[in-house]
Amino acid sequence: MTDTKKVLSFAVELGDILLRNGAEVYRVEDSVLAILNSYDITDCDVYVLSNGIFASADEVTEHASSMIRHVPMYPMNLGRIAALNHLCREVCAHNISIDDAWTKLGECKTLPGYSPLALLIATGIGCGGFAYLYGGTPLDSIMAILVGMVLRVFLMFQKKTYSKTMTNVFGSIVVSLTAILMYAVGLPVHYDKIIIGGIMPLVPGIPLTNSIRDFINSDYLSGSIRLIDALLTAFCIAVGVGIVITIAHLIGGGAYI
Repeated sequence: MTDTKKVLSFAVELGDILLRNGAEVYRVEDSVLAILNSYDITDCDVYVLSNGIFASADEVTEHASSMIRHVPMYPMNLGRIAALNHLCREVCAHNISIDDAWTKLGECKTLPGYSPLALLIATGIGCGGFAYLYGGTPLDSIMAILVGMVLRVFLMFQKKTYSKTMTNVFGSIVVSLTAILMYAVGLPVHYDKIIIGGIMPLVPGIPLTNSIRDFINSDYLSGSIRLIDALLTAFCIAVGVGIVITIAHLIGGGAYI
């Protein structure tokens, strides 16, 4: 006989990790339901939000079980999502037992991300590319690479106790201040193009895209949550950049407009 609680616990745990690493709501729902159905648990309900999972199974039997998970928003990790999707397919095909799947689930949960050096280089190249794409000169692009690296170092040393809101504000301040200083020391650069390129790692492109996906899939509540998160992030970036430019304008007597 299928142990409903064991299967449900595993399915919700897998969905939890998927959601924490940036998976779409519909993907999490499909994964949890697929695992339950593969064990002939068809009397089940799964409701997933962008920051929570509600699931129940076999409600009208003596094996009834239900679970609720609060899932805070974390940075995306596509490597973990890919590994979890593969594990889900193995479980659904019964190529692995639930007990062994728990072990693999722990391995997927602790998969390392990119190395700090790779993140540093990728952030710099990305920022330089965006600065050039938005009308900057080759020198602006080179300076944006340096600004992007400064931002990445700042983010690496950020304390985890800091809220996402404050991290975005301070991060955009670091980018804007560094760009303004490059202009202030006499370099022939356009600091606005450097700032545009430098703040790109903070821009909430993925949350905004996921919110639109959720709206299209009629997950209006999840879409609204992700949209608010994206708009709040954009507002924080604007606040940080605005503070630095305003102060520079006041100090420079309008020279930085």
